[in-house]
Amino acid sequence: MKPVVVRNIKRADSNAIGTLGAVGVSTAHEALGRSGLMRPYMRPIWAGAQIAGPAVTVTAQPGDNWMIHVAVEQCQKGDILVVGCTTDNTDGMFGELLATALVARGVIGLVIDAGCRDVKALKEMGFPVWSKAISAKGTVKSTLGAVNIPVVCAGVNVEPGDVVVADDDGVCIVPKKLAVETAAKAQKRADDEDGKRKRLQSGELSLDMYNMREGLQKAGLVYVDKPEDV
Repeated sequence: MKPVVVRNIKRADSNAIGTLGAVGVSTAHEALGRSGLMRPYMRPIWAGAQIAGPAVTVTAQPGDNWMIHVAVEQCQKGDILVVGCTTDNTDGMFGELLATALVARGVIGLVIDAGCRDVKALKEMGFPVWSKAISAKGTVKSTLGAVNIPVVCAGVNVEPGDVVVADDDGVCIVPKKLAVETAAKAQKRADDEDGKRKRLQSGELSLDMYNMREGLQKAGLVYVDKPEDV
């Protein structure tokens, strides 16, 4: 890996980002063909946050947050910082002071495949973080990484400018080249689900709404009236 900072990146379509953020992770993931979902250990440090924005990417060394400091300068309003480590790590690489710097740049959140600290302060600030762990273990600043190059974070390849969608369900990455198409599919899914929700609220059974009965019968499911008939 070459230690480099790419200053100018192409960010995903802003309207697509807005749509994907509104529908949330589960719908975005489904609309993307059930792909792009980070490993389930990536959890929000406090509940209720829902964000979407273009990724500024960081490759960092384990236990070393030097490149996160470098990346702050490259962030713009509405960005989300995505940090991947070269090897497995749970050290607390991010905390209140770095969050303060990011907020000043207009960054709306962080996704980090490592540890996070200062949870109480971050919650009070309203700055959302999705991390692998919460750890007070400190870090050093001694080894270079890279900013705004492709990075693997929690099992997903993230390109600079890709759409990051994050909420209580986890984190989904939508490639910027697919953002508009995926947003349209996601909106259609959301609209369809609204209709299904109303039908279910009226008392209709999902068995009938999804026409499952014939398939269940062909698969061999049998109904009996009394336990002794089994």
